[in-house]
Amino acid sequence: MARTSGDSVSVNRSSTVTTINTTCPYCGVGCGVTAQTLNAPVAATAHPLPLVSVTGDKRHPANFGKLCAKGAALAETLTSELSVGSRLLTPRLYGVDSTWPDALDTVATRFADTIKKYGPDSVAFYVSGQLLTEDYYVVNKLVKGYIGTANIDTNSRLCMASSVAGHQRAFGSDTVPNTYRDLELADVIVLTGSNLAWCHPIVFQRILAEKERRPALQIVVIDPRRTMTAQQADLHLAIAPGTDRHLFNGLLGALYRGGHCDLDFIDQHTTGFADCLQHLPSFASVGKLTGLDQASIDRLYSLYATTAKVVTVFSQGVNQSETGTDTVNSIINVHLATGRVGKPGSGPLSITGQPNAMGGREVGGLANMLAAHMPIGNARHRSLVQSFWNSPRIATQPGLKAVDLFDAVSNGTIRALWIMATNPVDSMPMADTVAAALSDIPFLAVSDVTDQTDTAKYAHALLPAQAWGEKDGTVTNSERRISRQRRLVKPVGDAMPDWWMVCEVAKRMGYADGFDFDNAATVFREHAALSGAGNNGTRDFDISGCATITNDEYAQLAPFQWPLTDKPNLAANEPTADTEKRFFASGQFYHDDGLARFVIPVTDSDKQPSPLNTDRCPSSRYPLILNTGRCRDQWHTMTRTGHLPALTGHLCEPFVEINPKDAAACQLEDACIARVSSHVGDVLVRALITERQQAGCVFVPMHWSQQFSGNARIDAVIDGQVDPVSGQPALKRQPVSVSPWSPKSYAFGVFAEKPDISVLTNDADYYWTMVPVSGGWRAEFASRLPPAAFIKTLRLLADQQGHGMAAYVNYDDGAAQSYRVARYTDTVNGANRLVYAMFIAAAPVAVARSF
Repeated sequence: MARTSGDSVSVNRSSTVTTINTTCPYCGVGCGVTAQTLNAPVAATAHPLPLVSVTGDKRHPANFGKLCAKGAALAETLTSELSVGSRLLTPRLYGVDSTWPDALDTVATRFADTIKKYGPDSVAFYVSGQLLTEDYYVVNKLVKGYIGTANIDTNSRLCMASSVAGHQRAFGSDTVPNTYRDLELADVIVLTGSNLAWCHPIVFQRILAEKERRPALQIVVIDPRRTMTAQQADLHLAIAPGTDRHLFNGLLGALYRGGHCDLDFIDQHTTGFADCLQHLPSFASVGKLTGLDQASIDRLYSLYATTAKVVTVFSQGVNQSETGTDTVNSIINVHLATGRVGKPGSGPLSITGQPNAMGGREVGGLANMLAAHMPIGNARHRSLVQSFWNSPRIATQPGLKAVDLFDAVSNGTIRALWIMATNPVDSMPMADTVAAALSDIPFLAVSDVTDQTDTAKYAHALLPAQAWGEKDGTVTNSERRISRQRRLVKPVGDAMPDWWMVCEVAKRMGYADGFDFDNAATVFREHAALSGAGNNGTRDFDISGCATITNDEYAQLAPFQWPLTDKPNLAANEPTADTEKRFFASGQFYHDDGLARFVIPVTDSDKQPSPLNTDRCPSSRYPLILNTGRCRDQWHTMTRTGHLPALTGHLCEPFVEINPKDAAACQLEDACIARVSSHVGDVLVRALITERQQAGCVFVPMHWSQQFSGNARIDAVIDGQVDPVSGQPALKRQPVSVSPWSPKSYAFGVFAEKPDISVLTNDADYYWTMVPVSGGWRAEFASRLPPAAFIKTLRLLADQQGHGMAAYVNYDDGAAQSYRVARYTDTVNGANRLVYAMFIAAAPVAVARSF
């Protein structure tokens, strides 16, 4: 019998184990999680906290029991002292602890006053793929249906907007046609712009398991770097950054000339093919455009030509480009031309980066969407949604997309902003400009689980949100599968769901009738009902079968794929492979004429000038191309994973991956500190010299924020260029220079408590990283100050540690410029406890870090 969220098993008279099925909150794979909570009696501890164990849910169709390193460490995010200590526990107004009534009154009043004085377009909301669908739905309803602006966008704009735009241009809707099962049915899998092994590990493990069963399965990786994914491939094409579309446009021409296109499918189900053919690059030019050798190109084209079952997987490496949408359509064009859409084992598969990027798209979380996959520019859909909501107004045109939104904050057009569950001071391009804009905005509300983000410090109203394990709602993964996230533990402090905060603010703004939701289930039912309103098969997204489920049925809801027009069978609560659904098997698409569109390739010369009017080609000043991305064990800006020793041992500090030839030209030595600079900013990171990185390009991970590093926020180096169709920032092809940075002092320290590194941020000469170790924190520093001056600054940092009487041990060798200092503090039983140890020298500190 399937377990449900209410099942528990007695252990003894004083404690019980409760088993709950939920969903992982990290990437778009959407893995099922089985959590067990041990509920100890209150008297057993001063701070009773359920002990949570996490394993993969063996019945969940996304992962069948497997979890990656981040997922396996989820229990620690709830029970770790470091994690719990970082939580925001109560609302704050202007830096002072407050109450929910006062905080909500303030937010509502400031937004209402701003709208009254400057109009609806003077306010904005910036939300996140970390939100649950219910949160997303409510805030989108408030902004577009009641405030009457479309100034709501999401950090999914940075992740999947080009895929959305490509789907809409080709299919007439933002439809992902495939399922994960197609990866196990395919004979060729092409991964382009996707380091699947690190960014979506469980899907990659499914591919490798199938490869072991069927060695004839061919895996192709198209990536400038020789990533862990590429190392497992049968064919790795180390393509020049940003040129994937040329490869696929050339492929389309080669397939046509070779007689490998499905002309019947093209004639019956598509339009625009003949025009598209007129704009393809010549076969001979593909190698020059992409930097690939002809043998590799020939082998790839042969696989597409001779294999019926081909799945092309693409992710941020495709999307995060100034030509991202064109690249998406070049991939889809190939699949349309060969009729490989909607068939088992074939099709274009977009893999999302965040757990609920898809759910946010479903409810209209993007500035250019309305709700339920309805475009905001369609008057009939606007009328339908406004009537369904019974709202006083409806947004009539697209709002500001992410980059434009923060530009509007900077120039004073946006005067009140609410940021939910995201950290744009680190994740947005032109990150320093974003920080400056937030420091000047008249009113900023931030709802988050922690106050320890680089964005939270600018908030006038800081609202404590419930974290994973405390929240209740739904998420949608990359194969359109909706799964429940369930509460595992009691929320800490005064933390509340984001949907509740929005509803309470809406009520205070005079919109009580539209936001009288009792719980997440009530929100979900309305969301499901809207998806079916006026639909009758004319729109892809339809989960109207869930519009009448009860609260108990919502609690038991098993994972399912949309569309779902009939009420799900909840008796078994057992997801099966039989529920998998593919779109377009009948050749019917969502344009008004039912035909798919071939999108004419756009060359660089056809592009409109960038808003910055800069050339993104390498130059003598900026000769290298910067690519940004993820590490295996970290997540976004590390607010969750950066506190866990289990996840910081893999790659513990920010780095620049650079080819030996480029390192020699830049005069870099391995493990030296390097400055990476562009025309908008620079960072200091450790040099990692490796043949995995192709010459002419460098890679820096996206994760490190001011909370964990002194100067490694890589998005401060990225300019604000975007794809002109999708508005997605180009995070993968930034011209930079790399040079050695030579400090006068180096330091290494260990701390019993996380140091408050803000005391150092006034001096830009410092470089440091901090990672937790068992029982404390580790830090690395470097400075242009000489050791004798540097140690004085570091003692300010170290003196935060410990309480009460303290004993010092010092060793100073001024002649050798070497200093050591340790501090001990008394404990309650009189024993001494080491609270920090620091080593400072004029050269890299030669101390065993493990000791």
